[in-house]
Amino acid sequence: MADSSCLIGLSKIRRLDILHRLFGGILIPSAVYQEVVVRGAGRSGADEVAQADWIETRPITDQLALKALRLNLGAGESEAMILAAECAADFLILDDWRARQVALGLGLPVVGTVAVLDKAAEKGFLPNLPEALEQLRQAGFRFLV
Repeated sequence: MADSSCLIGLSKIRRLDILHRLFGGILIPSAVYQEVVVRGAGRSGADEVAQADWIETRPITDQLALKALRLNLGAGESEAMILAAECAADFLILDDWRARQVALGLGLPVVGTVAVLDKAAEKGFLPNLPEALEQLRQAGFRFLV
């Protein structure tokens, strides 16, 4: 399960394939697809996500939870949390600090894009972790290391 920041960030450094190599396939909610592919047309991640047959878009069912989460969070983050709960996801890739705090408060297993890159390096899928992190930083991805 992933939010848009991970998809966009990894696309910017041409490493979206890491998600496929590590996890086989991932789920994203409809709001994330809309954010990355539809509203993000022509930007990093739009074509990559649209063409990735290993990324499955799935709608959420709990509209009340969506309304509650949307009071303080974006649509993609909110739907990603709900879908993670509805599907009992093994993890949720989420980078926004506030969204992560909410997800952790809900008992959802959260990891960030940096942790995904670290796992890819550990498995031998990413030969140079510091270089990938620097590329992410230069692409405008904000994180602390």
